[in-house]
Amino acid sequence: MPVDEQPSDRGLSPAEIKRLKFQADTDQLVAAFNKDQLKLSNVDWVVTLFLIGVHVGALFAFMPMFFSWTGVAVCLALHWATCSIGICLGYHRYLAHKSMKLRAPAEFVTMACGCLSGEGSPLTWAATHRLHHQKSDQNGDPHSPIIVNGAWSHILWLFPKRTTESSRILYRRYVPELVDRPLLQFFEKTFALWLWGGGLVLLAAGWAIGGWQMGASLVVWGMCVRMVAAYHSTWFVNSATHLWGYRNYDTRDHSRNLWWVAILAYGEGWHNNHHAHPAVAPAGHKWWEFDITWWSIKALRAVGLAYDVKDKVPTGRTADESDQESDMMEKAVAGAA
Repeated sequence: MPVDEQPSDRGLSPAEIKRLKFQADTDQLVAAFNKDQLKLSNVDWVVTLFLIGVHVGALFAFMPMFFSWTGVAVCLALHWATCSIGICLGYHRYLAHKSMKLRAPAEFVTMACGCLSGEGSPLTWAATHRLHHQKSDQNGDPHSPIIVNGAWSHILWLFPKRTTESSRILYRRYVPELVDRPLLQFFEKTFALWLWGGGLVLLAAGWAIGGWQMGASLVVWGMCVRMVAAYHSTWFVNSATHLWGYRNYDTRDHSRNLWWVAILAYGEGWHNNHHAHPAVAPAGHKWWEFDITWWSIKALRAVGLAYDVKDKVPTGRTADESDQESDMMEKAVAGAA
């Protein structure tokens, strides 16, 4: 069925109408993340110019006048807070995969850190990631280097416009239990304000400490350099860990474990492990597979801010748990369609 058509109810049973509507929505989602959408007339210039601007801003770090050790320290601290705590722990393992439960203060802080990362709202991130797991390295995967290429999976998939309707389908289908939660709705409406507000705080703090030059240094290092480093850490998970590395599990996709991405992305580089057992909180399954985000989860559990942590890696399994997760998702999606 063409993407812009909706099923008619004439002469069809309710079950048939539901099935046709489900397929029409599926076709629209597949089309929304298709490489053919990347054309000049369909570029999301807000996203594209923002990403270009952040990368250009990071280049100012090479100018001595913008260097300061305070800026470097702020960059490293915010990189950990936004990338590890916000994205890896909050958006990914908590929200997208429900690997643990968080008390209200920890949930608020992790979602705020995720918004400060500049990787979008919690709901968009979680829904897109669940779609990736369901369609991993198949037609419909938002960012597969196998279906398209490495450049697409690393960054180019972010540039095409997504329609309001495709976003609505994505939310309804992949995060139906999350969309009405007041806290997540709050961050859905304010995620951009957190990012810009964070930049203003850095500028003001630096100005108060050492004038405009220190303020500019904190913005260059604490915003631009930090965000570029965090972006590419996340994007390497989408691209490199589906191309290179070793496999502990025989999954249905091309996911790999890649040590240097695990270092850059706070443990997320053990991607084959994650695709085999997506709901398990630790990404490292061998004693030497270093996972710094898992350390943070254990620290939160120790002080009572995280509980019901899924920390046991199933043994004696050869099948890919992603298949089971995908099957459950299909049933949930079909029921909600």
